[in-house]
Amino acid sequence: MQTIEKNIMKNYKYLFLLLASCMLASCITTKEVRYLQPNESLVINEEGLVPYNIPTYRITKNDILNLNIVTTPKGDAAQFYSALNTSGGSGSPGVNNALGGAVGSSGSGMGGNINFYFNGLKVESNGDINIFGIGYIKAEGRTIDEVSKEIQEKVNENFQVGKSEVRLNTNGITYYILGDIETVGISGEKVVHKNTLTITEALAMNGGLNRTVDRKNVTIRRKLPEGIKTAKIDLTREDLMNSPFYYVQNGDEIYLNTRAKSLNGFGKDPIQTLTTGVSVITTALSIYLLLKNL
Repeated sequence: MQTIEKNIMKNYKYLFLLLASCMLASCITTKEVRYLQPNESLVINEEGLVPYNIPTYRITKNDILNLNIVTTPKGDAAQFYSALNTSGGSGSPGVNNALGGAVGSSGSGMGGNINFYFNGLKVESNGDINIFGIGYIKAEGRTIDEVSKEIQEKVNENFQVGKSEVRLNTNGITYYILGDIETVGISGEKVVHKNTLTITEALAMNGGLNRTVDRKNVTIRRKLPEGIKTAKIDLTREDLMNSPFYYVQNGDEIYLNTRAKSLNGFGKDPIQTLTTGVSVITTALSIYLLLKNL
């Protein structure tokens, strides 16, 4: 009986060493959680600055655009464009709001902006937008500025040059964050009314990432006129700032993958790792004592 107990104790020691090794291997290091760590691949210019690599957004099918036509105080856009186009003005005598603006967050609580959806210019399946009083204009694959210039040329046919201004925009930058687990606070549809937005700014606005997220394996799906492009980015590398995917574009989907260490109960934070290890050891010890008393 004593020989059996000695063997059990010997095996228990090996089990303890094995569990200790697993705990050490499962611990998260600072290199796995720090953002934009210096590395030799970062490209800088002669002034020591990181060049901007902001991709130009190109309109795609099913986009919704906001059109405003600003005229002089005596300009009457309604005689050239539909009454709907000028019914949502901001109150300024020289501003005619064509196809009403969209301000604020989702109107329905189910994603998107309900006012923007019903009143905006929709890019149809053939890639065109239809402006009442102007007609169809090709939008897909073109930039906001390119489409604005063409609309401005049409508007100038009814106004003196310099007496009107076309303002065409999307409803800010809309992007989506989806995580595997434990990212409830950060997941969902996000809208930012800015011209540019970096991935680090987007995450900072949502409280940052917890330790369960694999910062070295973040997936971005980007909607382009030709289709959807998928890219993997590493948030721990400083040279991410050279990538066009460092900048969030309208319609981007950001997928936060979970670390394998976090799925097995280790690697979340030191207390949780210790708690998990102690639980395993306690269970093993209980089994040993049970076998000993048999």
